[in-house]
Amino acid sequence: MGTLDWDLFSSYAGLLTLASASIYAGSFGSLPNPKRKPGEKPLDDEDDEDEPERVSSEDAWLFPLIGSATLLGLYLVIKYVGKEWINWILGWYFSFAGLGSIWKSSIALVSFTVGTERWKKFEKYTFKIHRHSDSTVLLSLSGRSPSLYLFPFSLLFFVLYTFTSTDRKSVLLSDILSMSFSHNALSLLRIDSFKTGTILLSGLFFYDIWWVFGTKVMVEVATSLDAPIKLLWPKSLSFADTRGYTMLGLGDIVIPGMFIALALRYDYHRFSEKSPATANAKFRKPYFYASLAAYISGLVITVSVMHSFGKAQPALLYLSPACILSFLTTALVRGELSDAWAWSDGP
Repeated sequence: MGTLDWDLFSSYAGLLTLASASIYAGSFGSLPNPKRKPGEKPLDDEDDEDEPERVSSEDAWLFPLIGSATLLGLYLVIKYVGKEWINWILGWYFSFAGLGSIWKSSIALVSFTVGTERWKKFEKYTFKIHRHSDSTVLLSLSGRSPSLYLFPFSLLFFVLYTFTSTDRKSVLLSDILSMSFSHNALSLLRIDSFKTGTILLSGLFFYDIWWVFGTKVMVEVATSLDAPIKLLWPKSLSFADTRGYTMLGLGDIVIPGMFIALALRYDYHRFSEKSPATANAKFRKPYFYASLAAYISGLVITVSVMHSFGKAQPALLYLSPACILSFLTTALVRGELSDAWAWSDGP
């Protein structure tokens, strides 16, 4: 038996930690604010809640088709135009998108750290742009005072990432940006039911297998693009880049993460039906913990197979069945399958 490669092992562990942390934070970010009683007006100290984008079963069928078209388009651009141009365009796009993403994620982090009650004690500011003719509000932005102090931090991050002079963007900056994108995607993009989640994971299960095993397109695009669409971890305990990096695409985080976030919202729904939900309410999370454990197990299997065969693996080949089976098993054991399957996470 060979000696354990601690450099490579630490790289796998680091990647798994980043992916799990992104899903954990994004799942709690997707929880709704406690519902007000009928006819009750919002309080002045309530924060505005972003309107989430809901994914229905009709949308879920289209994900593999849209993903395939996008992936093939990127591959053709890289092959016939060159990766330099697409990396330049994506670099500027993700720099500006990252400015808002980092700002939003840092606000969520500070709010979580200080607690909801203390956060609401900070002064709230609102910025509005009106149309002079009829006083229509064209733009409205509001936030607590710490949000104003966090913006320069986000702007500094934007400058550092955008104007890095090295041939490749900083892995640390890229990973932070990728995690913020994952967090915001999971907070704002929500599957509406377990039926939809099963359709989505099943469709992308075959999508991932085809584009990784059937062609070289997926691997070529992932390794050519220098953009925050993947998590990277150096294969070294000292974080040296001489051996390269292990890599996990954001799709392998966000897609299963949407299902795991749905499981958490279902746990919250069951709790709120029995007792009035408050901002700091604690509730049991059997579906969430089961699906998160299944994700971690699936990712461990993915890297184990990849390490054993020395070949890139379609992560959703292992993650999709793991997440679906965790839900079905938990629901069957608890005798709640029919209720859980019929539940809809509507507005």
